[in-house]
Amino acid sequence: MSDLEIRPATPEDIPAIVAMLADDALGAQRESPDDLTPYLAAFDRLASDPNQQVVVADRGGEVVGTLQLTIIPGLSRRGTTRSIIEGVRVHGAERGSGLGTQLIEWAVDESRRQGCRLVQLTSDATRTDAHRFYERLGFEASHVGFKKTL
Repeated sequence: MSDLEIRPATPEDIPAIVAMLADDALGAQRESPDDLTPYLAAFDRLASDPNQQVVVADRGGEVVGTLQLTIIPGLSRRGTTRSIIEGVRVHGAERGSGLGTQLIEWAVDESRRQGCRLVQLTSDATRTDAHRFYERLGFEASHVGFKKTL
């Protein structure tokens, strides 16, 4: 996969990112690719925060994957800085190619480079294939997550 580049996302990448976010049963219920306005506003907020990185996997000028990496300094665990991996998506045509592994490995390496001692992520309880994928990469299902919609 030497033709793959993992690079910072740009506003021009937002349509492709949103299309990937919407390209499954859960995303189809939550995302709205027809109106990019809220995504562009969110991207501006993310781009102005030094603890946020939205990256894309670019193959020959086409966005084929994405994720968001958040760095969180903290007091717990003896002042440990941790990262959270969010919004991991791989284009349907690329699933099973190893691209997801490359994206997660990039995020783990970047987390280490940023001084993180812990990398965490969440995955919807219904995404059992994703759970097996993350476990294969060394992640443990060690906590129960909770969400409250506001």
